[in-house]
Amino acid sequence: MTLSALELQIQTLPDNPGVYQYYDKEGKILYVGKAKNLKKRVGSYFNKLHDNAKTNVLVKKIVSIKHIVVPTETDALLLENNLIKTLQPRYNVLLRDDKTYPWICIKNERFPRIFSTRKMVKDGSEYFGPYTSFKTVHTILDLVKELYPLRTCNFDLSKSNIDSGKFKVCLEYHIGNCKGPCEGLESLENYQKQVNAIREILKGNFKESLKDFKKLMNDLAADMKFEEAQKIKEKIEVLENYQSRSTIINPKITNIDVFSIVSDESAAFVNFLQISHGSIIRSHTMEIKKKLDETDEELLELAIIELRERFRLLSKEIIVPFEVEVGDNLKITIPQLGDKKQILELSIRNAKFYRIEQLKQLQIVDPDRHTNRIMAQMQKDLRLHEEPRHIECFDNSNIQGTNPVAACVVFKDGKPSKKDYRHFNIKTVEGPNDFASMEEVVYRRYKRLLDENEPLPQLIIIDGGKGQLSSALKSIDDLGLRGKIAIIGIAKRLEELFYPGDSAPLYLDKKSETLKVIQQLRNEAHRFGITFHRDKRSKSALNSSMENIPGIGEKTMETLIKHFKSVKRLKLASEKEISDIIGLSKAKKITDFYKTNT
Repeated sequence: MTLSALELQIQTLPDNPGVYQYYDKEGKILYVGKAKNLKKRVGSYFNKLHDNAKTNVLVKKIVSIKHIVVPTETDALLLENNLIKTLQPRYNVLLRDDKTYPWICIKNERFPRIFSTRKMVKDGSEYFGPYTSFKTVHTILDLVKELYPLRTCNFDLSKSNIDSGKFKVCLEYHIGNCKGPCEGLESLENYQKQVNAIREILKGNFKESLKDFKKLMNDLAADMKFEEAQKIKEKIEVLENYQSRSTIINPKITNIDVFSIVSDESAAFVNFLQISHGSIIRSHTMEIKKKLDETDEELLELAIIELRERFRLLSKEIIVPFEVEVGDNLKITIPQLGDKKQILELSIRNAKFYRIEQLKQLQIVDPDRHTNRIMAQMQKDLRLHEEPRHIECFDNSNIQGTNPVAACVVFKDGKPSKKDYRHFNIKTVEGPNDFASMEEVVYRRYKRLLDENEPLPQLIIIDGGKGQLSSALKSIDDLGLRGKIAIIGIAKRLEELFYPGDSAPLYLDKKSETLKVIQQLRNEAHRFGITFHRDKRSKSALNSSMENIPGIGEKTMETLIKHFKSVKRLKLASEKEISDIIGLSKAKKITDFYKTNT
């Protein structure tokens, strides 16, 4: 057998770490991936049929493969990240945001200015960030301004300019926001000390500034300079207040990055927390749209590399929820308990809240997309061949064996379609027999839909577990619908789902959206069935009472039941109470009847 050029290329790939690139017949890039072993990873795409339809489509389009061998898997991760951003392949997730983030700049100049900016100029200046919101930047700059009086002007404060008296102090000096370095009123050494202290604060280290301020306050108090000591005390309080708002963890935990992921069928949300000197100094959540059937591990690895590069993270340890491969230079911690576990849970909570927020926005802005996402999730969770756009749920209602009825509720696109709800009086079954009743109503429902050429549902849900499911299946088989409609039974505990021919139930996550939709269906079917059952029972009780009272019509009796709520209360009512509603003559007939018949 002659091998094709592609098969030959796959067989001759090296067993080394590297990056592979897939191209279509027009030479367009389709996908970029990294591998520990190029030959095994690339081969895995072609030697099986994939569960994910998009992956199968991708494989059919591949005409040629290029690869780059690198020394280590860390190099492969970094190279993959760069190639994805440069080439933007169609089937890769794009780890980027459509906005620039603010930085705090310590300008490379004599008497450095400190300010916020969105542009980085390569002139030797120091940049801290990027920060994920300008609110954070303003808070930090306000803090710095309260603690240290720095200049805000953009004069060239060279020694010669100051010595020649070129500049004069401005309003900032007179109101105490600047100490006047432009006129030589503040030394460069003293100014630089303040800049160094600010640099430490920007790194998340408040200890040194607090220590310096406390020493200064005590020295001033010892010299009887109580007013100045009070001003320093106020600065200490400002700094301690800011620190307490950001410190939520053990101060021994320092220079660690925390990453967590929450995902659904179409997207993943990665949260990142940066910890420095016991404080969370940065938090950011990014959304990643899934292109193929990427695992949480793959997406988190990509996100960690991207976020560490974007935010210039230099920590040697990261906290993650599961094992990831991001190179040998990083210590990876998967905490099981203690402070580190609490930080990870905080990160996961942030990712979940962000996801909920995004979904709520999506529901408002694009309800169709929200519906499509839930339908795709239900198809996957319930192992269906198609999305359950039309679902019908059946419930039997009989209390103490009387007035057996059944209800069928209909959901379309995950929402109740009340005009399609149906009630059933049980016609062919004598006495309380739930199994036979279910068999009857399922047969009647779908025989009618077939006769009237109405659309059938993609999914039928039977409330009642295995026995009820078997009864419903008999009717489905009799109508020749087995295989055309998916059918499942739900047990009393609700999270147990039974499938035809499968003795072991499927368990759904209690927090899943699929379970929420099923729960809503079951509750709605129960409510709808019970209401009909009660109405029927009340009517039969009413009818039996009315038949036995001579001279009292149906409307009169309905008026009385509406007022007294039940026949029992009517029997206990006095003639005066009844006559106030229907008149003395009829009231006497009713009270006389109940006296002689009780």
